[in-house]
Order: sequence, then C-alpha cells, then structure tokens
Amino acid sequence: MSDLGHLTETYHSLHVAPLQSQHERVAWRLEAPRADRIRVREHTCPCRRITYEFCMAGGLAFVRRTYRHDGIAVHESDWLQTRETEQLWLRILLGQAR
Repeated sequence: MSDLGHLTETYHSLHVAPLQSQHERVAWRLEAPRADRIRVREHTCPCRRITYEFCMAGGLAFVRRTYRHDGIAVHESDWLQTRETEQLWLRILLGQAR
C-alpha cells in the first residue's frame, strides 16, 4: 500500500472551473438572516478571492458567495429545494454559472 499522506498536505478544497463563455447568470442577493442555524455542506477553496458554499437551512438549500477584496461582501442565491441547489452548485463548479 502506498503512502498518500502527501496528497492531503497539498489538497485545499474544490476550485471552480474557469467561467465558460455561455454561462448562466445567477441572481445573487445580499445575505439575509433567514435561519438560526445554517449548515455548510460543501465549500470551495479559501485560497481564492471568491469562495462558494453549498448551504442548507430550514429544509431549503442555497449557495453563498463570499468576495474578499477591500472588505468582505456576502451574497446568496435563491433558497430552493435541495435538488435544485445541487444542480446550481454543480453548474457553478463547472464554470457554467456565476
């Protein structure tokens, strides 16, 4: 069995693919406190200026986008059924939506 420890030392998290020319524009809205607790199910690597999180709360799911520049700006996608948000999450990761 080979030693794979070096892979976990260099792996951060998921990176989004480059934006495709024919991509869907996501309607981002300012973050709003809609639930007491939010569960982050997946997230992209924090080494990038823009990060994304797949979040769940109150039986719904959404994608949170955080932009770090001269401060922090946090936006959310629409809160949808989990299946719909999973599809949006995949399109974001593949560069098919932003």
